[in-house]
Amino acid sequence: MVADLAFFQQQPLDRLNTLRLPARARFFARAFSEPALRYILGSVTAHNFPLYILGGGSNLVLAGALDGLVVQPALMGRELITMQGDTALVRVGAGESWHQTVLWTLQQGWSGLENLALIPGTVGASPIQNIGAYGVEVSDRLHSVRALQISTGDLRTFTADECGFAYRDSIFKSQVAGEYVVIDVLFKLNTKPDLCLDYGDIRGELARQQVSRISPMAVAQAVMAIRSSKLPDPAQLGNAGSFFKNPTVSVEHANSLKQAFPDLVAYPNAQGVKLAAGWLIEHAGWKGYQQGAVAVHDRQALVLVNHGGGTGAELLDLAAKIRASVNAKFAVELEQEPIIWQ
Repeated sequence: MVADLAFFQQQPLDRLNTLRLPARARFFARAFSEPALRYILGSVTAHNFPLYILGGGSNLVLAGALDGLVVQPALMGRELITMQGDTALVRVGAGESWHQTVLWTLQQGWSGLENLALIPGTVGASPIQNIGAYGVEVSDRLHSVRALQISTGDLRTFTADECGFAYRDSIFKSQVAGEYVVIDVLFKLNTKPDLCLDYGDIRGELARQQVSRISPMAVAQAVMAIRSSKLPDPAQLGNAGSFFKNPTVSVEHANSLKQAFPDLVAYPNAQGVKLAAGWLIEHAGWKGYQQGAVAVHDRQALVLVNHGGGTGAELLDLAAKIRASVNAKFAVELEQEPIIWQ
């Protein structure tokens, strides 16, 4: 067996996805180095069975047993590459914890990721999903992505522009989905803070904490407090964070809804008007609803949870009912954020 590679058969995956859904992988490999990753991706097993690339399992619904090979890149490392004026270029391995990386960058005196604190998952998954929170998306802070092409083993560097970023989207989820594995990500961070404070409850939380000097770390701590008050900890209650994307509708549709529902939560954007999916779900009557072991969280309707023993099929059935209900009440189609493996 090649060094830096752990290989298993009939591997349980319930502890490798934050929804804690039961599933098994026929084959499972964890690669701790780039050579190990190349080896397993070029193996007979990888070429003869369906291939799945697993990060932190925080944006994933397992809907059944996987008769294939699940590969988890555990490529670690965080380093400063260069300083260019007030910008620090920082490379981080795909297997590193996203939240711990945010804290590490702040401890080094580099700001830019503070609004993205406490998001679960790995660094390698961050550009794929274009994670975002409180007015900042990872695309705002990303310089480039190094990725391994599965079919050839070639390394390619994608600039931020080449990643095709959009709301919770990138080319890694669309045009080249399933073709590349992220090796590491290069971030462009600031040595002089340029804080984003005008989204959500950040200023209110900073005032509540009586913060006199607003620093990047103070912003991160405010974000962590807000997220902890609204979202369940995946270590305590199985969930994948926001289960649905905030939908965008036409200005005309939004105005019509606003007449019928004056407290509608809506924000203008370049495509029309973005609606708060959580508000739609709550006002369709789903907040706190439980169906067996799966449920809609009682504090945040955008989050679906597994109280223990729930299956992927049960969770997807609940999600389908919510989508149908919201569409019937508001004529708005919700789109699911997590991907489905089955």
